[in-house]
Amino acid sequence: MATAEDSASPSAPSEWDADGAPIPVTQTTTAGYAPPRYKLESIIGMIVLAGFAAWIVASFIKGPRVFAQVLTIGLSNGALYALIALGYTMVYGIIELINFAHGDLFMLGAVISAMFLEGVGQTSSSAVAWVWLGITMIVAMVSCSLINVIIEKLAYRRLRNAPKLAPLITAVGVSFILQNIGIKLNGSAPHSRKSVLPQTSLHLGSITVDYRYIVVVSITVPLLLLMTFIVQRTRVGKAMRATAQDRDASLLMGINVDRIISYTFALGGALAGAAGVLFVQVNRETRYDLGFRLGLIAFTAAVLGGVGNLLGAVIGGVLIGVIQSLNDGARLFAGQKWTQTVMFSILIIMIIFRPGGIFGAHQQEKV
Repeated sequence: MATAEDSASPSAPSEWDADGAPIPVTQTTTAGYAPPRYKLESIIGMIVLAGFAAWIVASFIKGPRVFAQVLTIGLSNGALYALIALGYTMVYGIIELINFAHGDLFMLGAVISAMFLEGVGQTSSSAVAWVWLGITMIVAMVSCSLINVIIEKLAYRRLRNAPKLAPLITAVGVSFILQNIGIKLNGSAPHSRKSVLPQTSLHLGSITVDYRYIVVVSITVPLLLLMTFIVQRTRVGKAMRATAQDRDASLLMGINVDRIISYTFALGGALAGAAGVLFVQVNRETRYDLGFRLGLIAFTAAVLGGVGNLLGAVIGGVLIGVIQSLNDGARLFAGQKWTQTVMFSILIIMIIFRPGGIFGAHQQEKV
């Protein structure tokens, strides 16, 4: 005979199946809601965020004018990092590959765009130059998409079921190949380039904002929104998300997995090409090893936001760009010499206390 203690136990049945067997239920509170469990990681994370917010407020109070100008540069750089980081996170989300060659693909996009604009004779700001800039953007995006698809087909496709070290080493090898192509096109020394963006500034009281940074943000934001729309709202995007969740089940549902993976590499390559165009127009310089530094920063942004999460890649890129600029210009932490140390210290702290990143979830690897 059941007692009151038995009916209150976690395994006590509340319903019975058709054969008369009890159906166990788990212990929950009213309306099936389980109370949250506050962990040490969450408390430390909130302390770190509060400390970071305090540093930002102190920097703003110290010099509002410099803070606003540096913040604009940070948002511009962060938008570029977000474009590159999306390529990393999309590929990892689909086939769990860290494509280290993606940064060098961005470098090729910058070099190709600079050579194309100089080849058509557009080296200064004008109405015609803006048209050519749009054409250059298309050329760079298409070129990088094709290169990325070819890389996936020749180097990565046969290694999908291989041990994870094999495609990782292959990605490093492809990175060196792209760097050597960059040396062939650009030379081993940094190459100064001309920009078609206006070199004037917008004055808002005592605050001065360069128009080139406004252009970068105004182009990057629609690209990020378009990418989010493609992944979340289109039929191809649904197929991409299904492939990322379970490739075998996607095959059974009639999805052409090879085509979807190639499509993902094409989208990532297009974003890298767009980032390359904007970077060379803002910084007016190309170099063959550009992809290593920018690619590493973008990969850091992807990990910070949560690898495999599109929103996380964007937020991570913007955060890295803002932190980098505030540390360089406003000396938020320790000055320009310590910028890389500050960025990667933040990444290490994040990985320790939240391995999945800001928006990611800590999950075991698929088998």
